[in-house]
Amino acid sequence: MLPSLFISHGSPMLALQPGASGVALSRLAGELPKPRAIVVVSAHWESAELLVMSAAQPQTWHDFGGFPPELYQVQYPAPGNPQLAEDILQRLKTAGLPARADERRPFDHGSWVPLSLMYPQADIPVVQVSLPSHKGAALQVQVGEALAGLREQNVLLLGSGSITHNLGELDWRAAPEEATPWAAEFRDWVVDKLQRDDLQALLDYRQQAPHARRNHPSEEHLLPLFFARGAGGTCQIEHQGFTLGALGMDIYSFA
Repeated sequence: MLPSLFISHGSPMLALQPGASGVALSRLAGELPKPRAIVVVSAHWESAELLVMSAAQPQTWHDFGGFPPELYQVQYPAPGNPQLAEDILQRLKTAGLPARADERRPFDHGSWVPLSLMYPQADIPVVQVSLPSHKGAALQVQVGEALAGLREQNVLLLGSGSITHNLGELDWRAAPEEATPWAAEFRDWVVDKLQRDDLQALLDYRQQAPHARRNHPSEEHLLPLFFARGAGGTCQIEHQGFTLGALGMDIYSFA
């Protein structure tokens, strides 16, 4: 059975400059059985309600600005899977989590950037589920739990965000893999609670974790972690690192 994954997707430039994180993503994909489909909760699809991508052939959305022209040429032409989307909607409904289909949603970079490194052939169907970020972490655990059974059907469940994410305090002079102390302390606290399976502490991270609000002025980039945790079991660290001092690049699996 496939694990669920949490991936820190970093800058969109990861697609062109993979670095150590890209190597880890490629390795991880090679070690896993090839999924029949992938379900992604991305930090970059915030919504008021739960939505499920249902297009047969979603477009690649370059939902960012100010990057080199070649990045805007990257396409990830993976198919969607309307049948799987309907299955997801039914599973959410059964769990008391009403959702509706979105036939127009494209792949945002929280989805296609890491997938382009894991599965560059773009031959695996991908369905995104939206992130009602205003409803917090507990909902994401519930969504993960509702969809966990898909893992038994060779579907990869993936939360894409960032273990730390304060773009206003990046250190552009930081050496590769250099970690700002306040970012490292937060990351280490989260890892400790994940490995202890202390879900209650994790759900209360904004009060309990060191420098929580400094690392996440808003929650959307950490919330996909709770989806992955809800969908999986024991946490295993697949990769750890930082870029620009304070942007965590960790990858975790939950089996």
